[in-house]
Amino acid sequence: MWFRLVADAAMVAHFSFLAYLVVGGFVAWRWARTIWIHVATALYGLFNVLVGWPCPLTHIENWGRDRAGEATLPGTGFIDHYLADVVYPKEHETLVQALVAVVVLVSWVGFALLRCRRAAGG
Repeated sequence: MWFRLVADAAMVAHFSFLAYLVVGGFVAWRWARTIWIHVATALYGLFNVLVGWPCPLTHIENWGRDRAGEATLPGTGFIDHYLADVVYPKEHETLVQALVAVVVLVSWVGFALLRCRRAAGG
């Protein structure tokens, strides 16, 4: 039972990470200091897309699943299992990645504009 909880916690952390990757720049509009956490998150996500480095959360989830006697994640891991061909068609993965990048960039431009406006006293 405990190993299954580890696997589930890793899955929840993974979904949370991806959600923050998409919307964290907008969170920084309200809480400006969080922009650096979002920059680090976005850079890590970009690095994973470009290099394909395996995520440690996938390793933890697989470890928990294996110890609980369950099948590990197929393919390259979390995204292949939970998102590709579930939330969006696998053949549109590059488009989804590009859309996420656009959302992140829009949030950062908005953040910069808000900071400039506030600095100017507006």
